[in-house]
Amino acid sequence: MANRSSSTNVPEAKGAMDRFKFEVANELGVPLSDGYNGNLTSKQNGSVGGYMVKKMIEAQERQMSQGSGSQL
Repeated sequence: MANRSSSTNVPEAKGAMDRFKFEVANELGVPLSDGYNGNLTSKQNGSVGGYMVKKMIEAQERQMSQGSGSQL
């Protein structure tokens, strides 16, 4: 079975992840549109994904530092 990088592990989170992606793209000034974005460079697309990961890690670290994080 192929693992697509654009799929979500929790299907119910897809809408929230899409909103998050557009929020991050807006913050970075990347002109992301709904649908095809082949006009964007790899650097632009990568910056959105990289910044999303950075923000998710920061949020998890904050949650863990408050003692409410789940243990791995």
